[in-house]
Amino acid sequence: MAKLDRLIHQPVRLQIMAALVALDDEAGIAFTSLRDSLELTDGNLSTHLRKLEDAGYLQLEKSFVARKPHTFLRATPKGRRRFQDHAAALGAILRGD
Repeated sequence: MAKLDRLIHQPVRLQIMAALVALDDEAGIAFTSLRDSLELTDGNLSTHLRKLEDAGYLQLEKSFVARKPHTFLRATPKGRRRFQDHAAALGAILRGD
C-alpha cells in the first residue's frame, strides 16, 4: 500500500501543495494571493511554508515589484512527486486497496 506523506497530510499544507501543483510546472503564486485564498494569517502561512521549503517541496522567490517586496511560491519537482504519491495513497485508502 502507498504511504501517506506526514508532512503534506496536515490540512493547511495539503491545501498549499494542492494549490501549487495545480499550476503549470514553472508557474508560481504570490504569497498574498495564496494567503488570501486559504484565509490564513501571514504568520500561519509562513510557518507552514517554512516546513515545506525545508523539506524541498517548494521554492520561494523574493523580488521587488514597484519597489515593494513580493514573494512567489512554486512547487519543486520533488514536491510535485510527493504530492502525487500522497494523493495516490489517499485514493487507495478510499478505494479500500
